[in-house]
Amino acid sequence: MPALPQAIFLMGPTGAGKSDVALALVQQLPLEIVSVDSAMVFRGLDIGTAKPAKEIRSRVAHHLIDVIDPADSYSAGRFVRDAVAAMSEIRARGRVPLLVGGTMLYFHALIDGLADLPAADDEFRRELDERAAVDGWPALHAELAARDPVAAARIEPADGQRIQRALEVMHATGSPISELQGMRTPLIARAEVLRIVVAPMERKALHLRIERRLALMMEQGFLDEVRQLHGRTDLDAGRPALRAVGYRQLWAHLEGRYGLDEAVSRTLAATRQLAKRQLTWLRQHRDAPWIDPLESGAIDHMTRDVRQALG
Repeated sequence: MPALPQAIFLMGPTGAGKSDVALALVQQLPLEIVSVDSAMVFRGLDIGTAKPAKEIRSRVAHHLIDVIDPADSYSAGRFVRDAVAAMSEIRARGRVPLLVGGTMLYFHALIDGLADLPAADDEFRRELDERAAVDGWPALHAELAARDPVAAARIEPADGQRIQRALEVMHATGSPISELQGMRTPLIARAEVLRIVVAPMERKALHLRIERRLALMMEQGFLDEVRQLHGRTDLDAGRPALRAVGYRQLWAHLEGRYGLDEAVSRTLAATRQLAKRQLTWLRQHRDAPWIDPLESGAIDHMTRDVRQALG
């Protein structure tokens, strides 16, 4: 008989409906949710992250949501520490951790290990932001390609956050990030994890869900949420929290860089690009069951499979 899973990973692209699937599982099985989302850790980033409502969180245990203030930084290394602690506490209660989200780097850090990389260098990041404002991130991507072609091949030319991190690591250590990332120790074996991918089979269906969700966010007051953050004197566009999709574009609108319609259009395009990158990463989990939440009976079928896996 196979060993019982030490954790369940519910992975999928943004807008796929992972939270709804997770709630359906938790209501029927002895599970507790651990968020795997690099934006939900920030307090005050609620509407734009599709954070579960406080009423839901009062009924269903959620971990790693509202962990820190947006003025602070949150790294993959800290996520690993926090997630391992949360999983240990959940298992001590006789329950199983259900890790839910779309920050693939965090899932990767747990099952493939995390390299020992230097902490963020705020001053150097500001320098890169200033250069990118003048030359554009593709120019910095070209610089990265000349110094670390392996890392550059994995990063889109417009992915400023990852380009910045790769250049920052090289600046701090003198070594390519691709070389350092090869030195990892897995924290949880794949054999101990039940992996499930939630994703509509039709790309058009996912794009439609993303478009409808963004429209709902705007109706719910997403712009006012960003405006409230913008009014704080301790926040600026360089903060990691405000680089999240949607927050970055609406912040730029409030700075007068472009109109609201363009900000929404840019957010929609960036969200679709994010989903595309997430799906590309998820292809390495083709051996895991893929669930289309739009397919009739799919969630019930998945619940039966999970119940069987849990014994």
